[in-house]
Amino acid sequence: MSDPEALGFEHMGLDPRLLQAVADLGWLRPTLIQEKAIPLALEGKDLLARARTGSGKTAAYAIPMLQLLLHRKATGPVVEQAVRGLVLVPTKELARQAQAMIQQLATYCARDIRVADVSAADDTASQRAMLMEKPDVVVGTPSRVLSHLQQDSLKLQDSLELLVVDEADLVFSFGFEEELKSLLCYLPRIYQAFLMSATFNEDVQALKELVLHNPVTLKLQESQLPGPDQLQQFQVVCETEEDKFLLLYALLKLSLVRGKSLLFVNTLERSYRLRLFLEQFSIPTCVLNGELPLRSRCHIISQFNQGFYDCVIATDAEVLGAPVKAKRRGRAAKHDRASDPEAGVARGIDFHHVSAVLNFDLPPNPEAYIHRAGRTARADNPGIVLTFTLPPEQPRLGEIEELLGGENGAPVLQPYQFRMEEIEGFRYRCRDAMRSVTKQAIREARLKEIKEELLHSERLKTYFEDNPRDLQLLRHDLPLHPAVVKPHLGHVPDYLVPPALRGVVRPHQKRKKLSSHRKTKKAKAQNPLRSFKHRGKTSRPPATPS
Repeated sequence: MSDPEALGFEHMGLDPRLLQAVADLGWLRPTLIQEKAIPLALEGKDLLARARTGSGKTAAYAIPMLQLLLHRKATGPVVEQAVRGLVLVPTKELARQAQAMIQQLATYCARDIRVADVSAADDTASQRAMLMEKPDVVVGTPSRVLSHLQQDSLKLQDSLELLVVDEADLVFSFGFEEELKSLLCYLPRIYQAFLMSATFNEDVQALKELVLHNPVTLKLQESQLPGPDQLQQFQVVCETEEDKFLLLYALLKLSLVRGKSLLFVNTLERSYRLRLFLEQFSIPTCVLNGELPLRSRCHIISQFNQGFYDCVIATDAEVLGAPVKAKRRGRAAKHDRASDPEAGVARGIDFHHVSAVLNFDLPPNPEAYIHRAGRTARADNPGIVLTFTLPPEQPRLGEIEELLGGENGAPVLQPYQFRMEEIEGFRYRCRDAMRSVTKQAIREARLKEIKEELLHSERLKTYFEDNPRDLQLLRHDLPLHPAVVKPHLGHVPDYLVPPALRGVVRPHQKRKKLSSHRKTKKAKAQNPLRSFKHRGKTSRPPATPS
């Protein structure tokens, strides 16, 4: 195993068709989790594997699964076509992503291996027809898979050979504990199982007892996030909530953050508050909203990846995905009751070329910080994480530091030196914009998006044809104006730009002149935060990593 040449995909005994698909994906060498997990899985062992987000866990189970299925079809006795692989994931987006990855790896053996995604709750009829053809691999959330098992449209008792639980540490937190326990009753007594997770917590240990049989545990000796040469992590202490809005405005409006950014907050209401605030300054953003249909959310992610947006505001899986544990103990978060319980974005979703993750709200727990930070610095790309904190939140920030555990006790979250006094000239603008974003404006903004979804829904097209009055009422409803946008706020006069930045930023330059594709390409190889040219011996940049 120490010989570097013995660790390539070509030395794992894989089918030539899989090797060709791997080559097409541009994977020259396996990642650490793939290097360790694939040989063990091919030996028929159960696996409990922990590896950081973005480390290639999907391929680590998909490649051996496909290899074992191909080997069985090529060498074993001829048997009836049946579902032999089951992949369980906590969200619909992850199900689509896992299916896409498996299909990519099965490109050259598509006639032998068929993959079906049954995660969409609104497509049951077509799913039943698809399951009647007995695909080799089924991907879905536990609730949807259980529904098909109960309706007898999916049968696994006599055929299942491989079970995968991806993002295992989120399965219970998304409220799938009862569904998973019920689902196991429909499985055979003997099968090979893989649990893939970014962290090991109590939920993963509980799953281990339920699913695995004498597993091999792979707890890779690697940090849960990339090293400081690839991922820079900073914290900035803001004295007040207003300071957080002011700092974010300065970073985005003065283009101090380069490339594409993900803004994380802790509630859906905060997402819209932030979006409406930034709209006051002509800073375009979009909200990834769990109240919207799956296709709409995937469309937003696709547009972000293609460069139509440079900034997406999202909540993490603890809030937008499923405040399930809160529900069982009491009520769900007031403003997020309607969120889709299978819609999470902080984990696993493949945002492309994210230069910066901005934690506008401190993550609810240390694990959530890791999941958020894992959206940037993927593969070999650089990235930065900037976390805004208020003084009372310092103890929670210490918990994150403890989990990250820098080398030799060195702090991982470096202080981000920012001289707030240099942007005081923007404070009155910030206050003006914050006053415009009322609770009523936030409510109406959410209603406006839902209304637009209704008007453009293909599924409601037939209904509106039969009920034209409903369509007229919807179209002629009073237009919503969530917040009054004042055009002058989108312009930054020179006298407001801090002296240290006047030779660096160009607030007058309209970003529309530069295409999103070119902006992304230009910023890709650069540090997401701009460097500053000092003017004068004692001048100090207002935003410089220490």
